[in-house]
Amino acid sequence: MNQNNRRIRNLLADYGIVIAFFFLCIGLSVANDNFLTWGNWVNILRQTSINGILAIGMTYVILTKGIDLSVGSVLALGGLVTGSLVTGAAPHSAFISMLAGLAVGIALGAVNGALVARLSVAPFVVTLGMLSVARGLTFIYNDGMPIANLSKDFRFIGQGMLGEVPVPVIILAITFFVFWFILKYTTFGRYVYAVGGNERSAKTSGISTRWVIFTVYVISGLLSALAGLILAARTTSALPQAGVAYELDAIAAVVIGGTSLSGGVGTLSGTLVGALIIGVINNGLDLLGVSSYYQQVIKGTIIVAAVLLDVSRKKQV
Repeated sequence: MNQNNRRIRNLLADYGIVIAFFFLCIGLSVANDNFLTWGNWVNILRQTSINGILAIGMTYVILTKGIDLSVGSVLALGGLVTGSLVTGAAPHSAFISMLAGLAVGIALGAVNGALVARLSVAPFVVTLGMLSVARGLTFIYNDGMPIANLSKDFRFIGQGMLGEVPVPVIILAITFFVFWFILKYTTFGRYVYAVGGNERSAKTSGISTRWVIFTVYVISGLLSALAGLILAARTTSALPQAGVAYELDAIAAVVIGGTSLSGGVGTLSGTLVGALIIGVINNGLDLLGVSSYYQQVIKGTIIVAAVLLDVSRKKQV
């Protein structure tokens, strides 16, 4: 009996998030006939692509026992800078404009990383400050005005389709594979887990913990800007107020996916499923006509439940 209980616990630990996703989809399909249609799933996947990309960067940060509250503001600034370059009297190419937007994300991520890694300032304080700074820069950059008339080439990354698959979903898939491979099969990935598991031991074993911590914030900034480009292209305009509270959904996806806020434990596969769960919940509640106010309560409850589950797991170990 004890052996069977142990097997069940191991099964739930390994595949509980997938099982929960499966039953969530069944419940919503019963509640609304439109839920399982391909058109609705295209919409879910397109919406999830933004949060999924943010959550990948957030996973790297949380694995090192950090947090990045600035992802929504960095998303907005990266999208606005790119939008300003692909419009105007002498527009730049979509490729050059996107590189500039990504560079903004890298630069802001580097500032976060330098303050956390080199000056040992608490990640919560640093990224909360960057949330405000980046949002202010976003409004200053274009006097608080949105940038419309984005070029067709640029809009393709947000609105385009390859066959019946939206381009944002393909970008999410490529991003996931690249950063999953780095985390699972490279020395840097092992260092990320080591730093999150026990930073002092990692430093003693010769790992440059400051470099690892700095790099994960750069990755988060880069992916935040990438999400900003996709969002601007999808909505056909770069908005200074874009990305408000997006950090909450990103953190929710990571925590629901099984990554511990204490660092050192988690997978990108779990994060991806967590992002899909958030996307399905948002879509399902919209289909059911649930107020956005109640949606925030439900998502907040899910985050707290996921954290409590993580604490419970630690007590059992």
